[in-house]
Amino acid sequence: MSDLTHFDGQGHAHMVDVSDKDVTPRVAVAEGHIKMARETYDIIAEGRAKKGDVLSVARLAGIMGAKKTPDLIPLCHPLPVTKVAVDLTLDPDLPGVRIEGTVKTTGQTGVEMEALTAVSVAALTVYDMAKAVDRAMEIGGIRVILKDGGKSGRYQAQ
Repeated sequence: MSDLTHFDGQGHAHMVDVSDKDVTPRVAVAEGHIKMARETYDIIAEGRAKKGDVLSVARLAGIMGAKKTPDLIPLCHPLPVTKVAVDLTLDPDLPGVRIEGTVKTTGQTGVEMEALTAVSVAALTVYDMAKAVDRAMEIGGIRVILKDGGKSGRYQAQ
């Protein structure tokens, strides 16, 4: 388990000590999607959802989720998040919604978990707002596509 930073030498979970790390600008971008029935897609695209503007509410929920990440993921550090952007794009080919979350900070650890949480919470919110007409929606493809800053440098998904 020595390669897993959230475990100590005895295999016990612990919060990583980042106190000796340099404070640097950091950014992470995550993506995901939610597939749905064509009828559900049309309801969202045409603004006919009974609970309101699905994409706007999901965007706000994703932003709030990113800010609450250390409350949800036990070993995440609370970070001074300086930017959260959540973009939701209707994709008729899924059919469904593609979601991208970008999070920035200047700190001693990265914001990958915050970006992943933003995308996840946004997708869950789309599900919540449309489940009355489509309980078979499928959330998937959630992954980090960009991470930059800190000692490990830049990662970009292929």
